[in-house]
Amino acid sequence: MDRKSLAAAFPVTVPVLMGYLAIGMAFGFMLQAIGYNFIWAFFMSLTIYAGSGQYLGVSLLSSAAALSTVAVMTLLINFRHLVYGLSMLEKFRGMGLRKFYMIFSLTDETYALLSSVQPPVGVDPRNFYFSIALLDQSYWILGSVIGAVAGALLPIDTTGIDFAMTALFVVIAVDQWSAYKRHLPALLGAGVTLLSLFLVGAENMLLPALGVIVLVLLLLRQRLDERGTAAREEEPTC
Repeated sequence: MDRKSLAAAFPVTVPVLMGYLAIGMAFGFMLQAIGYNFIWAFFMSLTIYAGSGQYLGVSLLSSAAALSTVAVMTLLINFRHLVYGLSMLEKFRGMGLRKFYMIFSLTDETYALLSSVQPPVGVDPRNFYFSIALLDQSYWILGSVIGAVAGALLPIDTTGIDFAMTALFVVIAVDQWSAYKRHLPALLGAGVTLLSLFLVGAENMLLPALGVIVLVLLLLRQRLDERGTAAREEEPTC
């Protein structure tokens, strides 16, 4: 990584900066409210770095949940990252030891950037992608610490504050829908999710829905790649 890569990556990550400061602060507020100070917020965001997982972690910590419960709930809520990882195999190829950090830091927002952004001319793609991931995590850590410190200094009612994560997911989904002409993966995900909701109910729908989505995307991967390549070739050049 070099300054040129960081300078190129920063403007791309500004939307994530705005979002992560907000929802990171919300996490910090919630963690402080159950008795864990900014030091805990810092190390959780440094070592766990999973927005929805950390929000869940607040509830599990407050209820003194068993480790087995923590493990199962974490698997369920983060299972979607399997889909992310499969689509990043080529981009992470050749990154050496940095590949392990790229895998660890592949959040929803970082995935959205890596899957759509193109490195500027003259910037090494691998350094550029690594800079995006590193900057995004630094924003999340900063927001978490600020929130925990503010929560210790100010009386804040945290009721409903966890909806900030859901709101950010909606914004990402709308942005991805607008950015791509092909909506088959999104429509597939919505259809399978609704079917799973109808068949197994709201409490058990997540794992079956994600499993079917992964399977179908793997089966259709070649077809989707071919359509994506054809679409890029048809785009007008400046």
